[in-house]
Amino acid sequence: MAKEKVCLAYSGGLDTSCILAWLIEKGYAVVCFMADVGQEEDFEAAVKKAEKIGAEKCIVEDLRREFIQELCFPAVMCNAVYESVYLLGTSLARPVIARAQIDAAKREGCVAVSHGCTGKGNDQIRFELAYSALQPTIQIIAPWRLPEFYEKFVGRQALLDYAAETGIPVTSTKSKPWSMDENLAHCSYEAGILEDPNMTAPEDMWKLTVDPLKAPDTPEDFTLFFEKGVPVKLVYTEKGKSKTVTDALELFLASNEIARRNGVGRIDIIENRFIGLKSRGCYETPGLTCLRSAHIDLEGLVMDREVRSLRDQFLTFNYSKILYNGLYFSPEREFLETSIAASQKSVNGQVRCRCYKGTFSVLGRSSETEKLYDMSESSMDEIGDFQPTDTTGFISVQAIRLKKYGQAKELAGERL
Repeated sequence: MAKEKVCLAYSGGLDTSCILAWLIEKGYAVVCFMADVGQEEDFEAAVKKAEKIGAEKCIVEDLRREFIQELCFPAVMCNAVYESVYLLGTSLARPVIARAQIDAAKREGCVAVSHGCTGKGNDQIRFELAYSALQPTIQIIAPWRLPEFYEKFVGRQALLDYAAETGIPVTSTKSKPWSMDENLAHCSYEAGILEDPNMTAPEDMWKLTVDPLKAPDTPEDFTLFFEKGVPVKLVYTEKGKSKTVTDALELFLASNEIARRNGVGRIDIIENRFIGLKSRGCYETPGLTCLRSAHIDLEGLVMDREVRSLRDQFLTFNYSKILYNGLYFSPEREFLETSIAASQKSVNGQVRCRCYKGTFSVLGRSSETEKLYDMSESSMDEIGDFQPTDTTGFISVQAIRLKKYGQAKELAGERL
């Protein structure tokens, strides 16, 4: 009788390598799945490692373009942010990884999928809710929530001992005292020594960006172009020569490089996980920080005030929460994305930007198609079409309610 197949989300690291061996030990045939979402990874070595441990095969898929166009750019369009600071780098990658893993599981005839997410984090929720929507009948094996697994592997040393017993290749490099997750949009650091919220993150932890204090002394200027809220072109200078990038993936990569060498995109925060726990996270989000900040600035020039207000209050908050909580494959996300696209019809133009020693700033913005901003009307040096006398009536109408409020306070003997 053929063994039941499991598709394992595999990283090549200690945890998922031990999970791979453990699943095989439990009688499953295992197909490993690896997603290239822009992380620094030796995929060839990881494939060989999986096959040596006993995987039937190890599939590697390049999802970088899909990740940028389907997740990162919509996040830019609605200025997605969680709890005012986190740009959702990890959350954004999970839907494309889960979808590709389910597709691989279907092709390989797998009855179950598995992952190496811990029982206290957000990723277990993100992956499993995605699996449930994408393939409602699929079985899910989450080893770090199974007592027989987590009671056996109570710490890193237990995993190392198991690796030695079962012949799992383990690199000799010393483990960093924190965990990392990297993709094209960002790199996150958590756990280990970072669990003390008052401990300063070590300088050698930051992988993507130059220390802002050691960044170049000369500012780096560039121009970003947007069409309907989507970044479509980047013009910058490299080694004295002007360069123009229009391909979505290349644009994102170039934005990353500019921000990284100038130390832009670091944050250190305490966030509220979906399951109710507070967690410390350190994040580097270089290029996405620039794209989102430039987009926000351009909206000030070209977007209707009330449309922008409604988008900020409803779409930005809820879309960000949906991404963070792992509800990407849901009817509410589908509804919100349609609304996001509608809100961005007028977001066309260009933003002149500067990166310098950890900061991003805007030098100027313009639009050839949108005319909401009128220099003549806004000028303090000319009247233009705006009649100052009209403001008298406007103020009078606005004051009606406030006069009543002031009278009520006066009668009550309360001080304003």
